[in-house]
Amino acid sequence: MERISDKPLDLDTLLEETANPESGALVVFSGTVRNHHEGRSVKAISYTVYKPLAERVLAEIEQEAVSRFPIQSCRIVHRIGELAVGEDSVLVVVRSAHRGDAFDAARFAIDTLKQRAPVWKNEVYADGSSRYQDGVPLEGQ
Repeated sequence: MERISDKPLDLDTLLEETANPESGALVVFSGTVRNHHEGRSVKAISYTVYKPLAERVLAEIEQEAVSRFPIQSCRIVHRIGELAVGEDSVLVVVRSAHRGDAFDAARFAIDTLKQRAPVWKNEVYADGSSRYQDGVPLEGQ
């Protein structure tokens, strides 16, 4: 499965890809488009990326999670295009022998994605206006 997709994200495929009999813990994080931000009513969010770099960065984060934490697997996928309220924009799946390690690795993966992945988020508001969200400078790129 590609890490960047313009199609709805498929959790079942990620669960199949990461299945491992050594894993006693499974943590799934889903970033979902919410209907508000900073007091404004949000209608949708449009995500754009530079796909070759984004694919590489997500793969690097997955590998770093496996290297830093005692886990069997980490998979990250991010959606692009315009997403309605309630749609998943990102999924992180981590499997490990123990729950603490899985939670720690999942938090590392999503927090690191926010710091390093070249993903731009343009919120579309109920009044018809829109605004790109402030990000953080990309590290190491």
